Amino acid sequence: MEAATLVTHAAEEADGSDDFLLWILVWSELAAFGLLLGAFLVAGAMQIDQFAAARVHLNTSLAAINTGVLLTSGWQAALATSANASRDRARWALIRAALLGFLFAAIKIAEYSGEIGFAGDDAYGVFFELYFLLTGFHLMHVVFGAFVLLVVSVRFAPANTHLIATLWHTFDLIWIVMFPIVYLV
Repeated sequence: MEAATLVTHAAEEADGSDDFLLWILVWSELAAFGLLLGAFLVAGAMQIDQFAAARVHLNTSLAAINTGVLLTSGWQAALATSANASRDRARWALIRAALLGFLFAAIKIAEYSGEIGFAGDDAYGVFFELYFLLTGFHLMHVVFGAFVLLVVSVRFAPANTHLIATLWHTFDLIWIVMFPIVYLV
């Protein structure tokens, strides 16, 4: 084989392994959040009255606004991966996605400020402990992901943009499933 063919073949293998590792990460995130959501649902089935009483204290309006913020951020991440996007447009889309991610975090922290006082109250069972664990774990992922979006916007490469956008959409998906289970059920 020629050297150029070997280099091309090695590059193709590297691209495939990057995607493989990405999908391992995505599926592990989905599994972790799936277990947490499962625990939340089981506890809710065992403590129906306590969970119903606790949900009254959640700020569903802020959570709904946050859903729109996160989905808009995901849209910006998708724009960054568009084949038609110039380098500058993709970078700015990543920056907007990150800023919206930070806005999500700020809104979530504001929401927490009205709810933290109910944590540990026996009248609500384990609702708030599981609520803060589940939503806080997601919040940490969003903040970390927003920082990575900014890093990728500075050290731009289409492959990196694809990787973080895929992971960012995973966080969107998790929130879309989490929102009705935690706030509306």
